Amino acid sequence: MVIVSAVVVAAAAGAAVAVGADGRTGGTAANGGLPPATAQVTRQTLVDSESFDGELGYGATRSATLRTAGTLTSLAATGSQVTRGKPLFAVDNAKVVLLYGSLPAYRTLGPGMSGADVRQFEKNLKALGYTGFTADDEYTSATADAVRRWQEDLGLPETGRVELGQVVYADGAVRVDSHKADVGDPAQPGQAVLTYTGTARVVTVSLAVDDERLAKRGAKVNVSLPNGKDVTGTITNTETVIEAGSSGAGGASDPETKIEVTVTVADPKALTGFEQASAKVAFTAAERRDVLTVPVAALLALAEGGYGVQLVEGSATRIVAVETGLFASGRVEVSGAELAEGATVGMPT
Repeated sequence: MVIVSAVVVAAAAGAAVAVGADGRTGGTAANGGLPPATAQVTRQTLVDSESFDGELGYGATRSATLRTAGTLTSLAATGSQVTRGKPLFAVDNAKVVLLYGSLPAYRTLGPGMSGADVRQFEKNLKALGYTGFTADDEYTSATADAVRRWQEDLGLPETGRVELGQVVYADGAVRVDSHKADVGDPAQPGQAVLTYTGTARVVTVSLAVDDERLAKRGAKVNVSLPNGKDVTGTITNTETVIEAGSSGAGGASDPETKIEVTVTVADPKALTGFEQASAKVAFTAAERRDVLTVPVAALLALAEGGYGVQLVEGSATRIVAVETGLFASGRVEVSGAELAEGATVGMPT
């Protein structure tokens, strides 16, 4: 709008513009001259996009914590992938395995119990190939029999109960990112043992809360890779996070609320060779298809309010009022009865 305000002068000669009720001035500018430059009214798709720095990696990092005391006797190797039913670590040589689900384990499961956590566990048990029970909300004696077979295969005591701390739930297969303890360390409930991520390489972007409108799950974005290639991406997850404040010689800073956006690229092969790298992500803030546009600098602020453009028709000019829409890439969406694709408009100095 600052740009528009700077061109309030009349189109051709600096004379004040007074547009009538029908949107016309009724003739040329005061000195009858043509504008110093012109531009065309074009029909196009206008896209307003904003770009932010992102990080190419494996997404958000989570922690696997101990629920029982003992000695840490094994750890999955950093960089390795762990799938359903495979051990992440072991305490007193008892394997703690990965299962898939969004509900964390929060209690011991046994016969007579029911709930969403029972269903989640039974679905995993069935996916691992164990049968003889129904995967529902009820933990029955048939479930306990299947659990004993599962425990036997894992080398665990065959109790028929799923003790708290025997499984860790994640959304899917995981990649071990780092170790937070060493084999042989004493294990204490609540202690972080290792961190993990997803297995697919993704791009994460940290947005300010003011930019939350851009973080629409399912929206398409453009990702510019370090090698100069552009790939299409999709926003697959958004999460509100609190970034801790810092303290130093310059003083302490307060914690900040951020929107963490996860982007999955359409062509994963394009990410080959990039383990950890920076990337540029362009979000589409707004898009208008098949609209008439003119350069922003062609707009004139009218005395009675609103905006107009100077139509150039041969050796004559006239000012017509327009309605403005989306501003993007130096152009603006315009509409009005006097406008047509291919028309010529004046460009004030």
